[in-house]
This record gives sequence, C-alpha cells and structure tokens, in this order.
Amino acid sequence: MDEKIKIIVKNRRARFYYEVIEEFEAGISLIGAEVKSLRSGRVSLKEAYGRPVHGEVFLYGMHIAPYAPASHQNLDPRRPRRLLLHKWQIKRITGKVQERGLTLVPLKLYFKAGKVKVQLALVRGKSKIDRREDIKRRDMERDVERELKDATRG
Repeated sequence: MDEKIKIIVKNRRARFYYEVIEEFEAGISLIGAEVKSLRSGRVSLKEAYGRPVHGEVFLYGMHIAPYAPASHQNLDPRRPRRLLLHKWQIKRITGKVQERGLTLVPLKLYFKAGKVKVQLALVRGKSKIDRREDIKRRDMERDVERELKDATRG
C-alpha cells in the first residue's frame, strides 16, 4: 500500500538533545481551524512534550497559530491535545515514563492518508559530553567524505 505522507514540521533538535529509545505513531485530536493552520505550516514543536494522564496521552506545548478566517473558533494555541493511541501503547508509554524516567517527545508532524499524525519517541536526555562527541563524529565523517570526493576528482 503506497500511502502519501506530507511532512508538516520536524523537531530537528530532538535527536541532538535526546537519545531515542522507542518510536510510536499516533493520531491527534484537533479542531477544523487547527488543521487548516497545519496545512499552511503554522506550527512549532520546539517545546512540545507528551505526558500520560488518567489512561490517556496528551501533547503539551505544541504551538498551532490561530487560523485568521476562523476567528470565532480560535482556541488557545498551546492547549493540550489528546493523542490517539492503542491501549497497549498507552500502557507501555505510561510504564516507561514512570519507571525509567524517560520523556515522550514529538519528532515530526505529518499528514498520512489525509489524517494528521505525530511521530513520538521515548527519549533519554544526552549529556553535554555526548552531544560534543556527536558533533565531533559528524565533523570527522564530513571531512572523510570531502577527502574521498577530492581524491576521486584528482
């Protein structure tokens, strides 16, 4: 089945600051005006995080800019939004967040078959040393690629 996926926004800093342990795909409960705003790309995942509350999982801190033509229906741009997950996924997330001190962070927001989906990840924070090592490793790989490219031109 070839499903069309259109990425709305990615949380590019998430993989830099966190080590991804496990990923989930979830639907998200939105109102029509919010979907229109998403279609125009007016959303930010910068400070967003997920939290299980009473057997449900909510996404906090995601900013969806108000859609101007629907001014009568505009809500708080940072309101908590309910995530649509299977019961076993909610139990798994709840258990891991409570026991192991992991955090639930959205990695990207996208349209899949006309529905808005969120790719969530259970993450553990990286230390400053780990982040520096990642930067060094990336720089070394870039230098090696550049050297190989120059050698083949030569």
